Amino acid sequence: FKVNPHYKLCKSIDEAIEYCDLWEMKKDTLDFEVDGMVLKVNDLAQRRRLGYTSKSPRWAIAYKFPAEKAITEVLDIIVQVGRTGAVTPVAILKPVHLSGTTVSRATLHNFDEIERLGIKIGDKVYVEKSGEIIPKVLSVAKEKRSGKEADFIVPVKCPVCGAELVRLTEEVALRCPNTACRAQIREAILHFASKNAMDIENMGEAVVNQLVDKGLVRDYGDIYSLRPEDVKGLDRMADKSVSNLMDAIERSRSNDLNRLIYGLGIRHVGESSAWALSGHFGAIGRLEEASIDELTAI
Repeated sequence: FKVNPHYKLCKSIDEAIEYCDLWEMKKDTLDFEVDGMVLKVNDLAQRRRLGYTSKSPRWAIAYKFPAEKAITEVLDIIVQVGRTGAVTPVAILKPVHLSGTTVSRATLHNFDEIERLGIKIGDKVYVEKSGEIIPKVLSVAKEKRSGKEADFIVPVKCPVCGAELVRLTEEVALRCPNTACRAQIREAILHFASKNAMDIENMGEAVVNQLVDKGLVRDYGDIYSLRPEDVKGLDRMADKSVSNLMDAIERSRSNDLNRLIYGLGIRHVGESSAWALSGHFGAIGRLEEASIDELTAI
């Protein structure tokens, strides 16, 4: 295989750190963007002993270079509703080039974070890409304020369905308690259809938005009641697209149980937990009837 020529076998961790530091200074001499280096144990027997977590090998790690920073303006702060009802503030930024892409949005995580940063609409802020991927607001350039900046008002109602927002004990997130909220349904269906869940190809954001807005899908089960004529009425869904989507839905019926459990989007049940639950119970009906004692014993 043709591989990156800039690799090096290091005899100690100090030598590895020194090589990473060297390329942090030299990275701009390459004719492609890089965000770090990969350090790997070079002995196959040691790799086998170290093994894997559920997501990655224990014998390899990505060393990230310090993230590139930029300054831009907060044009607005909007809120989004996720599949669990969590309401998340998002900063709408004046577009700025950062680490090879144009950044125009950054999550603010929760409303406590807005207070911690002291951020106002109209502020100049320093941003970076966390891990060179996710845009993040680092701090406010308060010395650049003009006095025209506006405070952000924390919402008391869901911006989508109008339900009164609640804050559960020991949680920082505000949540929409209405499980029939269109935003929650949209996000839940997108998660259900995602690659690591039920892997329903062609059921992307544009299709799901239309299915929910037209009332064709209100929960996971409705996906399996869709008819070709229902889907054919959607924008950009020609005969071939309709056929591909219906075939993908049909294929998903034969997925393993762990994919279904993960796809249901139960809070605190990720991919690893879904594997453990499916291995223990073997059937969704048995899981549904499980006691707390039985679950905590897994």
